[in-house]
Amino acid sequence: MTREPNVELVLEREGAGFTYFRRHASSLDLRLLLPVFGSLALLSLIIATGFAVAGAWLVLPFAGVEIAALGTAACVILRRAGDFERLAFQGDCILVEVRERGLARQFEFHRGWAQLVTGITGSIALRSHGRTVEIGRYCSEEHRRVLACELRSRLGSKRILRINQAT
Repeated sequence: MTREPNVELVLEREGAGFTYFRRHASSLDLRLLLPVFGSLALLSLIIATGFAVAGAWLVLPFAGVEIAALGTAACVILRRAGDFERLAFQGDCILVEVRERGLARQFEFHRGWAQLVTGITGSIALRSHGRTVEIGRYCSEEHRRVLACELRSRLGSKRILRINQAT
């Protein structure tokens, strides 16, 4: 296993600083989602209108339900598209910024007090003074291990806590 970053995991080293940034994997963005949704909705309406003209008018309400379900799925995809997590070491300060489902949260930890918490499921988190924030949610298990090794070296081996319960 190599410790160098690739396209999936971005680690920037700026002198003594360290930054980790990861976005939620999303294959559709707004520019692509709108034409796809519009063409599927239009196709469904054309087919339903053809059946309604032929006398099967009950197809129209079901086409409306289908378009509403597509719209709901599109909203869920767009809501998750902006999710990210960012972790930055700046001197003795660790800054963590997490955006999930439109809600942004920021955490600040002192490097001397922060603990790295690893779970049996492979999850990793930072903990200090009763506050815990999970990181590495958007990476693969292998990249989470690389991130944990990097954090372990930056925090020191004495501040690592292993949790043996499944969460």
